[in-house]
Amino acid sequence: MTTTHRYRALNFGVTRGVVSEGAQGVQYLRAEQALEPFVPRMTDRLIHWAQSVPERSWMAQRVRRADGSSGDEWRHITYAQALASARNIAQALLARGLDAERPVLILSENDLNHALLALGCMLAGVPWSPVSPAYSTISTDYSKLRHVHDTLTPGLVFASNGTRYGKAIQAIIPADVEVVLVQGSLEGRASTPFATLLDTAATDAVDAAIAATGPDTIVKFLFTSGSTKLPKAVINTQSMWCANQQQMRQSMPVLTETPPVLVDWLPWNHTFGGNHNFGLVLYNGGTLYIDEGKPVPALIGETLRNLREVAPTVYFNVPTGFEAIAAAMQTDLVLRQNFLSQVRMFFYAGASLAQPVWDSLFASAEAQIGERIVMTSGLGMTESGPFGIFSTNPEVRAGDLGLPAPGMELKLVPSEGKTEVRYRGPNITPGYWRAAQETAAHFDADGFFKTGDAVQWIDASNVHLGLRFDGRIAEDFKLATGTFVSVGPLRAKIIAAGAPYVQDVVLTGLDMHEVGAMVFPQVAACRALSGLPASAAVPEVLASAPVQAYFQNLLNTLAATATGSANRIARLCLLDQAASLDLGEITDKGSINQRAVLTQRKATVLALHAGALPHALQPTV
Repeated sequence: MTTTHRYRALNFGVTRGVVSEGAQGVQYLRAEQALEPFVPRMTDRLIHWAQSVPERSWMAQRVRRADGSSGDEWRHITYAQALASARNIAQALLARGLDAERPVLILSENDLNHALLALGCMLAGVPWSPVSPAYSTISTDYSKLRHVHDTLTPGLVFASNGTRYGKAIQAIIPADVEVVLVQGSLEGRASTPFATLLDTAATDAVDAAIAATGPDTIVKFLFTSGSTKLPKAVINTQSMWCANQQQMRQSMPVLTETPPVLVDWLPWNHTFGGNHNFGLVLYNGGTLYIDEGKPVPALIGETLRNLREVAPTVYFNVPTGFEAIAAAMQTDLVLRQNFLSQVRMFFYAGASLAQPVWDSLFASAEAQIGERIVMTSGLGMTESGPFGIFSTNPEVRAGDLGLPAPGMELKLVPSEGKTEVRYRGPNITPGYWRAAQETAAHFDADGFFKTGDAVQWIDASNVHLGLRFDGRIAEDFKLATGTFVSVGPLRAKIIAAGAPYVQDVVLTGLDMHEVGAMVFPQVAACRALSGLPASAAVPEVLASAPVQAYFQNLLNTLAATATGSANRIARLCLLDQAASLDLGEITDKGSINQRAVLTQRKATVLALHAGALPHALQPTV
């Protein structure tokens, strides 16, 4: 494809698709490129790198100061050190008789001890499951943590800090389950220091355990976000993980050209951080710098600090993260110089990336290095490893997905006026743990996993460009008139039109006569627009005349381009309470859970459509 801009060189492994026709309008899509052979176990990659590049840094994290804050120095663990520590941990786990029926439950943020324990589990053939820290540290009823425990029945629970995770452990974990702590203690309950596992001398039993694992061995359980039901435990096998990493290597050849360096905050309890990025580094012999920042105002400074020091070769984030980095690079020349010095590819997922953010990233790159960094994207899910569909060329637009990874076949099924995409391939989970009915319900008669995601062709006359996202079918709804509202495209349109003042949008109107929009505003931008002092409360900022005038104009513009009731925003309100992680309104990776917001804010929805909500807006055109 001819590009209109100059980009830093980036090869795309899959650029051609093959389409075949099925019955009743069904189409099948695969990459022209075949999947190359891959190792049967991720264990093999750890051993390979420990033997071939033993002194290369596998992972690094800033050393903590005495007050608990993040220091200046980095603690590095080499591949040789990682394997040696993992062998000792594996020996300790084998002595406890753990297995898939009694796996390891991990309560921890991303850190080096968490990572070493995961490797130890992998060598021993004992599945592990990293749990969202929010289930323990923000939740007050621990309902999701209880569900996770009851689903897995762990034989050992690891927690990075007894003080941070103690209440949750005391409330949920039975007294006969061993608890391993890195720091702190549990009042009235015995615990095992993590150092005890690290100091257990490995024996030949570890080699026997490694030999006993194979491609079908369960390596971990990752829980879904639980947006519509309680989270489900997705089975991840060794071959599933390895196949997905090989698919990534072939789709993103940059991973093979130099050992990847990542600076990454994405949580390991989620498949993006825990499978995609953690696995990417291990499979390709790279180095992961743990970023203890996050794309939120209180923590983004740590991310920027890390990116001033460590130059990634590829960079993954969610849109809010790229938004903060793009804004900072406009004035922070040290950040801009270091961050852009080695990076070959950006990748975003989780939500729509607003056009002003793209423009700002491109402008900074052109000013610093004379060319743009390609922004890529795709589509995947916990059940697909997660990598599934990826961009095919540099000229990516918001919503573009591209073509399937080598070895994965897509089934495009007409569904309620849209096209659902379904997956089949070696990277697809065999199912949900201890949930046979859920597993059966998610696979069709041909063995394709039913994603619930809708897609359409970027250009039906050129299938090699691939697909673009068309929303989640489950999020779409009908108005009282019977008219379908396609949530994904309309939501993306509002976010793009409202940048930089719109952070996210939840659409309303199920069984009502018109579509409404509840907007999560970008508070900092709205505060600047309002002209009010920094001390002004958020409700005051959002009710200010300049902010109200901006959103009235936005609403009028959207109304003027609407073609009918299904895409005309008839009512709009600004939410002064941020999305709640504890209530499930926002996921660990920062994306909005539309269904949870609608459930938790039902009173706001009803008041909006009843005309009883202060400062709500309606089109005046």
